[in-house]
Amino acid sequence: MRKPQIDYAAVFRALPGMVALLTPELVYADVNDDFVRITGRTREQLLGRYIFDVFPENPNDSAASGMRETRESMLRAVATGERDTMAVLRYDIEDPQRPGHWRQHFWSPVNAPVLGADGKVTLVVHRVEEVTELIRARGGPGGDSRARVLEAELYTRARELQEVNERLRQSHAREREVALALQEALLPAPGPMGHHQAAVRYRPAVGALNVCGDWYDLVDLPGDRFAVAVGDVVGHGLAAACVMGQLRSALSAATRVADGPARALEALGLYARSVEGAESTTAATAFIDWDDHTLTYSSAGHLPPALLHPDGTVSFLDGATDPPLGASPEHATRPEATTPFEEGATLVLYTDGLIERRTEDIDTGLARLTDALTRHRHADPEELADALLAELLPPTGNADDTALVVIAL
Repeated sequence: MRKPQIDYAAVFRALPGMVALLTPELVYADVNDDFVRITGRTREQLLGRYIFDVFPENPNDSAASGMRETRESMLRAVATGERDTMAVLRYDIEDPQRPGHWRQHFWSPVNAPVLGADGKVTLVVHRVEEVTELIRARGGPGGDSRARVLEAELYTRARELQEVNERLRQSHAREREVALALQEALLPAPGPMGHHQAAVRYRPAVGALNVCGDWYDLVDLPGDRFAVAVGDVVGHGLAAACVMGQLRSALSAATRVADGPARALEALGLYARSVEGAESTTAATAFIDWDDHTLTYSSAGHLPPALLHPDGTVSFLDGATDPPLGASPEHATRPEATTPFEEGATLVLYTDGLIERRTEDIDTGLARLTDALTRHRHADPEELADALLAELLPPTGNADDTALVVIAL
């Protein structure tokens, strides 16, 4: 059976209910027939114009908040790349036939992003269901009083829901700000490493509470040796930042006295059992010996560090992986492995925000990392760190926070 040819422009125009397409700057790009009919505006009055120039807020209503709430919802959809559903909203419209006269309207809006091939938001679908008649429904004896009760109750509950959502967003913003400040204080730039070069990066998740569980650390060891570690706490926000700070400090201390990365992780695992919220934390650490040109490493359920060789090939240090911290009911020794490296190689440790995507297999993310490392094999650590973040994090922002350490060997 031959596949039918679909005229999507005609489908859009015929969609039931009011639907508009807006640019990320909230300028009308297209509207369907119902949008034109219900608003009483022509397409020429809408297309190419800023939404709130066409539909300004009722200046006679001092309590009106529809414009602010609608704008914030649309901009959230643009910023997060996720659908934003609003509570029932009162937004009056000026009568196009009688300037200065405003008609009371109630709406149920949804704003959904449309992503382009590069992952960036190119349009916002603004779908609006008018519920004015539902709220004002009248009919039969006593219908008027029942309708007024329904109208008052529905509108009140919608306003309450909107206010609760706004308070939650403000609380989220305050907690995020505090957590990020704590995270910044706990993740300083690396200290002097002699003639060795290193770069560190931390990128919080965009528009989400899923921040502040990742960390990195670099420790100067006796001789021409260094230890490097990254970790990821399960959880988010201020609580995760606090746990992260305790575990980072504990591993840093253990690294200075342990005879290798496995023993350091064993000590951290014992400590993690006494820290609420530390269960299932992942971590990877490597001891770098520049005299012997060797890497000794161990991993507690973490993604494998990447070793970029001078010829551009990449190998993952996955020969000593054990479960995350606190995942085993009994304490057990952890494995470690040693591998040589050539001068001019680069060691990269990272957390899952750099490569993992919800819709992809982990091997796809590792392959993407391998390709980026190979193409930028001649870059110094600072340049390479910036290139990895620019190429591997989604254009709309990372959904999980990301820690990254790049060391020239």
